[in-house]
Amino acid sequence: MADQYTFQDPIAQYPMPEPPEQSQDGPGLDADLTPQADHGQDTYRGSGRLEGRKAIITGGDSGIGRAVAIAFAREGADLVLSYLPEEQEDADRVAELVREAGRKIVLAPGDVVDQDYTRSLVRTALDELGGLDTLAIIAGRQQYVEDITELTPESFDETFKTNVYALYWLVQEAVPHLPKGSSIITTSSIQAYQPAPILVDYATTKAAINTISKALAGQLAPKGIRVNVVAPGPIWTPLQTAGGQPPSALPEFGQQTPYGRAGQPAELAPAYVYLASQESSYVSGETLNVNGGMPTP
Repeated sequence: MADQYTFQDPIAQYPMPEPPEQSQDGPGLDADLTPQADHGQDTYRGSGRLEGRKAIITGGDSGIGRAVAIAFAREGADLVLSYLPEEQEDADRVAELVREAGRKIVLAPGDVVDQDYTRSLVRTALDELGGLDTLAIIAGRQQYVEDITELTPESFDETFKTNVYALYWLVQEAVPHLPKGSSIITTSSIQAYQPAPILVDYATTKAAINTISKALAGQLAPKGIRVNVVAPGPIWTPLQTAGGQPPSALPEFGQQTPYGRAGQPAELAPAYVYLASQESSYVSGETLNVNGGMPTP
């Protein structure tokens, strides 16, 4: 594949050999993923669509967040990258790619379940980038539990804090500093529409993200701030191998889609670029599903 603009069969665009059963301790590293995910590092070609933009990306070390960081940088944005300290190896690789694109990146390790840390990301962007106009809220927690009686309050709480509370804290802190024309992009999931029985808490948070984002879109429209959602289908990332799916399910991961394969993080990045760019000036309160043809309402 020459780049993301090359005309080709989308089913065959990102062939992935059947992944073996595997597991990682959370949060999981892309460096330890088999096969490696495709983040667009060899194919994404920028065209200045985000020139001069200043963005915070949460969950930016691997998976969808890494692909978005690569794309944003190649489109001209400077970045604050949020990730867990245990993911430093992956974050360092992202930093190399962003710097190779000629853009500034500020590494900001921490855990978004910590309210003080999450809110501090805004000050980091203001101080280190000189401003802030884009939020790409991608960090997420997904842990499968087969029986509701085994879903602990602590795990339930951590999923909600990672996926929903962190969004609330970051947006609330950022809004007073966002100029007109800014873009907030949140991350839902096919799980909001077709919840898996083993992902009760995760699916519930993804439905909540859809709802809070649409409410915020209405509230922030008079301020000239757009709020939109990207809802991925099954995407091959370390999240799946670090408790997101049972290891026995991984060899068939994504085969339930009409495309018959999982998506790659590189296939998500253009959606975030579009929603961050001025090309989507009349788009707010929208959920853009990137899921290989899986039906949604």
